[in-house]
Amino acid sequence: MDHFNTPGRLLQNLNVTVTYAQLSTKYPGWNRTNETPSFNRLYFIDRGEGKVIINGVTYYPRPGQLMIMPAGSTQTTETSPDNPYARYFCHFDAHIGEWPLFHSANKLYISDAADPDGVRAVFTGMISLFQDDSFLSKIRLQAGLLTLLALCLEAGGYSDFIDELLHSSDQRKLAHVLEYIDQRLMRPLEVEELAELVHLHPNYFIPYFKKFMGVTPMHYVQLKRMDLAKKQLSYTSFSISDIAEQVGLELAHFSKTFKKTTGVSPSAYRNSTR
Repeated sequence: MDHFNTPGRLLQNLNVTVTYAQLSTKYPGWNRTNETPSFNRLYFIDRGEGKVIINGVTYYPRPGQLMIMPAGSTQTTETSPDNPYARYFCHFDAHIGEWPLFHSANKLYISDAADPDGVRAVFTGMISLFQDDSFLSKIRLQAGLLTLLALCLEAGGYSDFIDELLHSSDQRKLAHVLEYIDQRLMRPLEVEELAELVHLHPNYFIPYFKKFMGVTPMHYVQLKRMDLAKKQLSYTSFSISDIAEQVGLELAHFSKTFKKTTGVSPSAYRNSTR
C-alpha cells in the first residue's frame, strides 16, 4: 500500500476554521474541571504555572510551550492564583471531510517553541485578524493556524501523527480504495467494484466515501484522472489521444470532461504551461 501518498490525498480535504482567538492573563477563567469541548484548543503559554489533565493524563505546561487540546477529550485545567498563566489561545475546528483531524482519543500535543517570539507574533496577528471579517483576513487567519499546528507537531516529535490518524479500520479501508483507484486510472472503474473492496453495498459505500473525501467515489476518480492528465500535458510530449487513453477515456469524452473540469481544452492547457 502507498503509505507515503495516502496522507497527502487525505489532506487535500483538510478544512480548518478559527472560531475564537485571544490573549488572556485571567486567573479564574482558566480553571475548568472535566470539560469536554466540541472544538479544539491551541495554546501558547507565555508565562505562569499550572497543569492540564487530558483523558486522565496530567501535564505541566511551561512558558514557551505550544499545546493542542483535542475536541471531545475530557479536560481539566488549573493555574496558580499567585502566578497565573498568560496564554495566547484560539479555538478551532479541523476536519478531513467529516473526520476530525485531532481525534478525542488522542493525548495533549505539547512542544517547546523553537522561536517563541515568532509564535507570539503569529498569535498576535491572528488575534487582530479575528476581529476582521474580510475574505483575505480569513485566509491569513487559517494560514496562521496551520503554521502553528505544524510547528507544534514538528517540535513535539509527533512525526507519527498521520500514521496514528490512519490507524483505524475505517482509515485502512479508505487507504486501500484510494490506492486501488490510483493504480487503475487507465481502465474503466465502477462504484460497485470499489464498494466490493470494503464489503459495502454501493448505497452505503457512496456516503461512506464522501464522508471522508468530500466528494463521491466516481467524482474522485474523475478528479484523479484530470490531475494525471494535467501532469502529462505539462511535462510530457504524449499526444492528447495518448493521454486520453492513459486516463481510460475515449478522446471525445476526455476532451469534454477536461474542459468541463478546468475551463479550457487539453491543447489550450498544454500551451499555457509551455
